[in-house]
Amino acid sequence: MEYKLDNREYYDNRELSWLRFNYRVLEEAIDDHNPLLERFKFLAITSSNLDEFFMVRVGGLKDQVKMNYHEPENKTKMTPGEQLENISRLNRENCTAQYRIFNDLKDELESYGVYFKKPEDLPDGFKAETDKIFDEEIFPSLTPLGIDAYRPFPKLMNKKINIFVNLSNELGDQTAIVQLPTIIKRFYTFHDDGRTYVVLSEDIIIRNVGKLFKGYKIDRTFAFRITRNADLTIHEEGAQDLLIEIERFLKERTKGAAVRLEIDSGGDSAIKGSFLMEELSLGENDVYKFDGPLDLTFLFEFVSNLKGRYPNLIYKPFEPQSPKFLGTDDVYERALKEDIFLHHPFESFQPIVDFVKEAAEDPDVLAIKQTLYRVSSDSPIIAALKEASENGKQVSVLVELKARFDEESNVHWAKELEDAGCHVIYGMNYLKTHSKITLVIKRVRNKLVRFVHLGTGNYNDSTAKQYTDMGIITTDPDIGDDAINFFNYLSGYSLKPEYKSLHVAPFEIRDLFDDYINKEIAFHKAHGNGYIFAKMNSLTDKKIIDKLLIASQEGVRIDLVIRGICCLKAGIPGVSENIRVISVVGRFLEHTRIYYFRHNGQDKMFLSSADMMTRNMIKRVEILFPVNDERFIEELKEINALYLRDNKKARYQKPDGTYAYVRNDAPLLSAQEELMRRALKVNREQIEHKENYLLTRIRNRFKKSN
Repeated sequence: MEYKLDNREYYDNRELSWLRFNYRVLEEAIDDHNPLLERFKFLAITSSNLDEFFMVRVGGLKDQVKMNYHEPENKTKMTPGEQLENISRLNRENCTAQYRIFNDLKDELESYGVYFKKPEDLPDGFKAETDKIFDEEIFPSLTPLGIDAYRPFPKLMNKKINIFVNLSNELGDQTAIVQLPTIIKRFYTFHDDGRTYVVLSEDIIIRNVGKLFKGYKIDRTFAFRITRNADLTIHEEGAQDLLIEIERFLKERTKGAAVRLEIDSGGDSAIKGSFLMEELSLGENDVYKFDGPLDLTFLFEFVSNLKGRYPNLIYKPFEPQSPKFLGTDDVYERALKEDIFLHHPFESFQPIVDFVKEAAEDPDVLAIKQTLYRVSSDSPIIAALKEASENGKQVSVLVELKARFDEESNVHWAKELEDAGCHVIYGMNYLKTHSKITLVIKRVRNKLVRFVHLGTGNYNDSTAKQYTDMGIITTDPDIGDDAINFFNYLSGYSLKPEYKSLHVAPFEIRDLFDDYINKEIAFHKAHGNGYIFAKMNSLTDKKIIDKLLIASQEGVRIDLVIRGICCLKAGIPGVSENIRVISVVGRFLEHTRIYYFRHNGQDKMFLSSADMMTRNMIKRVEILFPVNDERFIEELKEINALYLRDNKKARYQKPDGTYAYVRNDAPLLSAQEELMRRALKVNREQIEHKENYLLTRIRNRFKKSN
């Protein structure tokens, strides 16, 4: 059979697909199923996502153009220059929608007595108060930067708000810039007669900016913000100490070339920023003008400040529940009997914290080995590892220093762990270690038992309340052997081990996917029931995409639940008509990676730290691990089915790569909401079961005593 492949129309560009994902996040700010303040938060998430996109993806493409690299990428055949043009077009549409939504939400918020105001539009008493705030809190920290022959254009900080000032006196026109210091608040709130007024710091500065330039007339002011290229190279080869190299890299990243200029046009249609464009070496496609405040990430803090006053405008609180397959049992006692499955944030992350904390305190534990990619700012995992070392246990920790935008934090944790006596590994040359694995070696009844936790997400107790992730704790001997070999491979010098149960990238995970898709095609030819399900963050790897297209053309039915980037276009007749792509964006960030192959009823199920992305397959150390317990396989199949039935937060991909909400006549269902409901139900049943058990014991004792 001749397969239809390598036509650029069958694929989507990675960067444009990501922008479509960011628009789906933006849609959550429109969706009135979400409480009003939560909708503001989605505006902030959209802005935060976009900052990183420009710093990394756009920065990298701009570098290619500067280096005269014009080779097309391997799917849609776009050159770097063509990608930048299309990014500018699509992102401009997204940003226009974002600010329209922001202004609509502002209007809606006024019905609850909350108003965004310029200082001059406040009630008289508050106008004077903003002037006082400027004089006492803001003015002392400001440094006006004049620009002339003796004072060159300043090196402005990445992602910070600046005020551009045109001023004049009898000697002529002048130009200056005032940067908002990090130490001042981004906004101030004032309360009066049940009303709340919100005033941005840049507006207070603009109102009072003349106090910085005495003797001059202020002709024009506007706020602007630049984003710098952070896609720089860490020079690993020859580095005597990777910690020192990372610290050098962090300093260099703040000095990257400008890649985006944002201007608050303030309703003024006049062209602004040509001087800035020239100084920053930017073109028209790099400039974004908005009628509204820059850097909407301040809305995170805005929502946090208001949620106590308006609890009806945020999500109903949800507390992660006791895990269905653990309950309130001790982790180690249960793991000796059977494997434990965990599903966050519906189920609590605390058992993972306890897993490490108890190991640190238990005199029968000999060693703890763990990989860390991103951890919270006050990590109980780090505290437990330090305690374990201080208690005389052998503690080995791989801290991935190259975790993007967490490098500085991870350098800090690496030093702390080393100071506590832990053996710290910084990662591997040219590879990021993205695996999520913990090994605890414990003496149980005079035998050494290996307890292993494997997961899809980071050991981060903070994000575990916001990201959907899964994990398994097991004492399976084969996985225990694999875990020991894995850590020895990371810490020493040896060839990559032959694993019994785990599949470890680079390359091995992609090889397994290739093999299992081929087998599914063969099963389909023999039995006509071929089916593949995969849930992940992103799908970009062309070899895997082509293999999925082949499977579709052979008749295998494929369901893909992909939160973000998807470079495969589904539903093209004769090409990908047997593939369905669903994206779920909701209250929690979808982060689980699940891979299932029916194999004519043999049910091959895997969880992984890896997406089907080229970087995961060949540039990272990742783990894909099997789900062998039939209870867990059935649980996962039911969870997968929930996501495919979602008709509230799910979008389906159309053949042109765009997305639309799933709408049908079935009762409205959100997979995330249903999983919360089920977790609460299981927890109630566990509590009732425990209460009934205790009550029965009391009754039996009472009968015996009589």
